[in-house]
Amino acid sequence: MTTTMPARRVYFLSDLHLGAACHADTRERERQVVAWLQSIADDAEHIYLLGDVIDYWFEYRKVVPRGYVRFLGQLAMMADAGIKITWIKGNHDLWITDYLPAELGIEVVDGPIEREIHGRRFFMEHGDGMGAKSWSFNLLRHLFHSKTARRLFSAIHPRWTVGFAHRWSAGSRKAGGKIARGDIDRAVTALENASRTYLAGHPDIDFFIYGHLHVALDRVIDRSTRMVLLGDWINRECYATFSPDEGLILHQTPRQ
Repeated sequence: MTTTMPARRVYFLSDLHLGAACHADTRERERQVVAWLQSIADDAEHIYLLGDVIDYWFEYRKVVPRGYVRFLGQLAMMADAGIKITWIKGNHDLWITDYLPAELGIEVVDGPIEREIHGRRFFMEHGDGMGAKSWSFNLLRHLFHSKTARRLFSAIHPRWTVGFAHRWSAGSRKAGGKIARGDIDRAVTALENASRTYLAGHPDIDFFIYGHLHVALDRVIDRSTRMVLLGDWINRECYATFSPDEGLILHQTPRQ
């Protein structure tokens, strides 16, 4: 008698914000994330990290930020074991360069990607770059992505930049970790409209996957095409899984 093994799963998660002040105990939260990664190691085929995994990251040419040793070590072990890992940069970890790909053996991507996974088409992006934005937001985003601005920022000693970055991050969200950027419903609608616009020119997309808004949502936006927002890992543990047997499932687990 032949036993068919269940298909391995693809995992999607975002907005862990490791190191952020909104975690009461940042070291303990890191341990919890590592324990979760260890729990999925036997059935994970590919892990997609959709940005803001670390609350602040800036690489100097020969220096990288302190901390995250357990988390990065776990990713390295999983990559060494043959699990594919793709990290899509968010607005908090956009200054990743070559250290993490070289040291961990993972793929780091800037901007949206399309991937075919077991015959289904996925569009994935952190979410901050989708849809119409204010001129001030676009100016700030352009500044943060500027190579010249990055070089100038790197000339400032980390004792000043790290503290500034964490204060900026803490001021950008309300209590509880929600983004303080106006009405969330309007932001979700804008993201949905941007997805519909993209879908009009790319009708083969089955799933749009985003992070950024700290909202967990699974919505059909056109016939069978779904938009999934991955929530966050601040007040709960949100992630999505996909396999040919189970399809795409959004999971939400209250924080222990």
